[in-house]
Amino acid sequence: MPEEVLFKTERSHSREEIATYLRSVADKLDGGGDLALSAGDESVELAVPDRPTFEVKAERETNGSTELSVEFELEWKEGEDAEGGDGDLSIE
Repeated sequence: MPEEVLFKTERSHSREEIATYLRSVADKLDGGGDLALSAGDESVELAVPDRPTFEVKAERETNGSTELSVEFELEWKEGEDAEGGDGDLSIE
């Protein structure tokens, strides 16, 4: 089935601003509330289940210049909680 992008935003932010965004997501997850995303005229509200899959990926892309990235992704099937995984994650 093709992917449907429900929301997307991408722009440069300071490390402090990014930390604030991540804290807001963490607070919503801790509180059990829906996750509402908005930027400009785009918005989406997502009901995150109790046990989504959490993926962390670090990449190096070389295309003339080298770009490094770290991606944090929550993933779930609508109406289901996810289980399983590759082991305990540690972020230091």
